[in-house]
Amino acid sequence: MTVPSSILISENDEAYKIVETLANVEFALAWPSISRSFAATGRFAWHDEPVDATFSFTDFVAALQGDRSGLKIRLAGAPFKFAFDGYISHRPTLKMEGTLAADSASLRDTLHWAGLPPPPGGGFGRFALKAQTNVVSGTLGLSGVNVELDGNTGEGVLAFTNDGRQTLQGTLAAEGLDLTPYVSTVRLLTSGERGWDSKPIALDGFEGIDVDLRLSAARVTISNAKLGRTAVAANLRGGNLTVAVGESQAFGGVIKGTFALAKSPVGADFKAQLQFADVELEQCLGEMLGIRRLEGKGNLGFAIESSGSSVYDLTKGLNGTAGLTSRKGAIAGFNVEQLLRRIERRPLSGGGEFRTGKTPYDTLTVNLKITHGTANVEDVRMDGPSVGLTLTGSASIPARELDLKGTASLMSSTAGGATAPVPAFELPFMVQGPWDDPIMLPDPQSRILRSGAAQPLLRAIRDPEARDAVRSAIERLTGKVPAPPPSTPEAAPALAGSSAPAVVDSSPAPTAPQDAR
Repeated sequence: MTVPSSILISENDEAYKIVETLANVEFALAWPSISRSFAATGRFAWHDEPVDATFSFTDFVAALQGDRSGLKIRLAGAPFKFAFDGYISHRPTLKMEGTLAADSASLRDTLHWAGLPPPPGGGFGRFALKAQTNVVSGTLGLSGVNVELDGNTGEGVLAFTNDGRQTLQGTLAAEGLDLTPYVSTVRLLTSGERGWDSKPIALDGFEGIDVDLRLSAARVTISNAKLGRTAVAANLRGGNLTVAVGESQAFGGVIKGTFALAKSPVGADFKAQLQFADVELEQCLGEMLGIRRLEGKGNLGFAIESSGSSVYDLTKGLNGTAGLTSRKGAIAGFNVEQLLRRIERRPLSGGGEFRTGKTPYDTLTVNLKITHGTANVEDVRMDGPSVGLTLTGSASIPARELDLKGTASLMSSTAGGATAPVPAFELPFMVQGPWDDPIMLPDPQSRILRSGAAQPLLRAIRDPEARDAVRSAIERLTGKVPAPPPSTPEAAPALAGSSAPAVVDSSPAPTAPQDAR
């Protein structure tokens, strides 16, 4: 028997409302009189997409009465494929149990076709799911889950409820996890990596569903960053996303902490409290901030918060603290010891070539206080085997610019090395420019003060007698005497009773004879 028709599906209550139409419904029904089974095979259109469908009950009479009956479902269309093989009953409430399988060429397209808001960002392409299913009323439980998404495969348990608000909960474990597709649309820096990204942050898909998901993986890839064993918990509720990093083996060390992202009237609210323990500083700071000037391992921690519509706006409103400690490393791009030794010998010598090499250190301490996007130095100190550094000043995070002043010390050990090294030579300096390629400028006044050749010039500036002597020497060398400043002649008073002005002698004054050379 073939039944062509259209079917209106409607569920209307205070918690959840559904009104859907299945168009172009064509089914062939099979209900043999000598069998309790029932089958329907055909097709229908939903949201303008044709879907082939097959339904069969092992005991159709029991199913109609709400008792337990075997059930098979097959749905196949361009957006997705779905299969269920198990049992169903609906007295006193709906219950289903069995094996569920589903796959889609693009989960994002399937969600859009089903009228559900797709998640923000990228990814959510190829999808496949197989699990043991248990449905009780409005709760769908999946155990023995094997899920594949964008090439990532995980196992665990999932639960989906729809009691007025859609909620997804679960725990999944994976051998390898590539998160690159999901962060591909999120960029901290511009394509040239010279400025923060100013594109608006899109958080529209955060409000459609609540999520409480725990993930663990032996390997995690996020763009160019390679992480080891990682365990995180993601909670999305009311459009507010919080991710707690229980432990992540990253950059040769361990990361722990939390970060949160929420939709706000200005765009997004961001908070983070993270600790990086024993990480490779060059790799860690390079991947996060584009800074590749520190070599060696260290500990990094920060607690920051901000609000804005883009990453650039977030940097302008950033507040919080940041700290770094490191042992046995080096500052790349500067050879401070070479610079100090050269200036100690020749204070006025050129210093452009010192922007190569590196400066090793025994300890490095950095403590910053961040206010409205400006990182103010509270304590920056470096102690090395032969060089010491201290810094003050600030750095603009939005502009990625440094404006620092400091003192570099060339250390000298005392006789026998019984006591700590003491400064043998100190040089004030400035560090300015972009923080990925700054310029270190030695203080010119201190260099002049150390130069013996420049002492006469300094005395000429400070001592009037020496200044006159230098001026006289210049006059003898040039053969010219500076002309005195011109004086304005005064007019003689007019005679009484006369209206004519007094005559002023305007003839040129005789020229003084020049000294014979």
